[in-house]
Amino acid sequence: MKKLNKIFLIASALFAAVLLAGIILQNENLYKPFALLTAISLAIGLAAVPSLKGYQYTAWIISAVVAGMIFPDAFKNWGGVNLRDKTLILVIVQLVMFGMGTHMSLKDFSGLASTGKGVLVGLFCHFSIMPLMGLLLTKIFHFEPEIAAGIILIGSCSSGLASNVMVYLAKANLVLSVIVTAMATLVAPLLTPLLMKTFAGTLININFVDMMIEIIKIVLVPIFAALLHDYLKRATTAQRKAVYIVFIAAILWLGIVIYLISNQLEGEPGMIRTALSGFFAGAIIVGVVYNFLHKQFPKLDKIMPLISMFGIIYFTTVTTAAGRENLMKVGVLLFIASVIHNAAGYFFGYWFSRLFGMDKNSSRTIAFEVGLQNGGMASGIAGSMGKLGTVGLAAAVFSPWMNISGSILANYWRRKPVEDTNKTIA
Repeated sequence: MKKLNKIFLIASALFAAVLLAGIILQNENLYKPFALLTAISLAIGLAAVPSLKGYQYTAWIISAVVAGMIFPDAFKNWGGVNLRDKTLILVIVQLVMFGMGTHMSLKDFSGLASTGKGVLVGLFCHFSIMPLMGLLLTKIFHFEPEIAAGIILIGSCSSGLASNVMVYLAKANLVLSVIVTAMATLVAPLLTPLLMKTFAGTLININFVDMMIEIIKIVLVPIFAALLHDYLKRATTAQRKAVYIVFIAAILWLGIVIYLISNQLEGEPGMIRTALSGFFAGAIIVGVVYNFLHKQFPKLDKIMPLISMFGIIYFTTVTTAAGRENLMKVGVLLFIASVIHNAAGYFFGYWFSRLFGMDKNSSRTIAFEVGLQNGGMASGIAGSMGKLGTVGLAAAVFSPWMNISGSILANYWRRKPVEDTNKTIA
């Protein structure tokens, strides 16, 4: 496999040479396909270089951006399927979140009592610094309303599992990172729409309840399914039987919900709650079925992150294709905004934590938790609003840079370990 990676790495250099020639000759038929070939070959080839292997995921994200920018028409419809369809977006983002959730555990919440102070500081910094910085950047750069709303949106989303990976690489406080990520995910359905209503309500129409329900569907439902799978892995025989009874009830209830919706009763009072309960019934079914499949194929949990990665690449490609014209106008400014936004998260997250008396390793952890947002969640919300090409643009631009900067900072801190005698995080 490593030999194959080396071949792709060499090929990327050759493709880059052809790309350069195409740019010089201003030949679109030459530089367009070779730009994509260069990006994809490099993404595969980076695995051959140990020091660059950690950037392979970021390289795939960049490949997605290149594909969306160069061949936008190719990512609008496939075989009559609208790639920006709201239902399709919802299913894929749920799959992404479920994949992330399979690497969470109920045990992650067990350290909450001992990390109370760190969690509160992390949540306060995350849901104050980032949306406020997003708002400030929209005032400085004067983006169009929907693009500006997208910047505030990604600042208002929870942190994702990327922060846990970066904290692990940096050898910081991984326990604190996992708990802050978990708690930020749980409170996002309330805080994200609240922050959007407060800071972006004058830019686009924000329906608080609708957005809260969408976030519950996007985040909590798939995470619930993943945690049910985790519960079943350790459950006793009696506990498993109880879950199976609930599983049968969930199947019956989901059938009733589908019947009610198919008969166009969704507008009746209480149907929103009924439909939402149907999503959680579906989560129970998915959690139990996945647990069964996991028993048959134990390596399934290791495959799920790859599926999540595919989902994020899908969002990035489709969003870039949908917003290509806007990116041509404001792409550079949007990238500058992403750098400032991300750097502010690291800087203020770290120093506010120090100000609150936390040790250096825990402060490094909070820096990652504040600076790294859940781009998949932002894309999913933008897709559910039908504004993937405008509100979703910030997520498409910010996500690659967050992965690059996070990797650089994590490797820097890894080379400068901290030995604190005071481990105060509670």
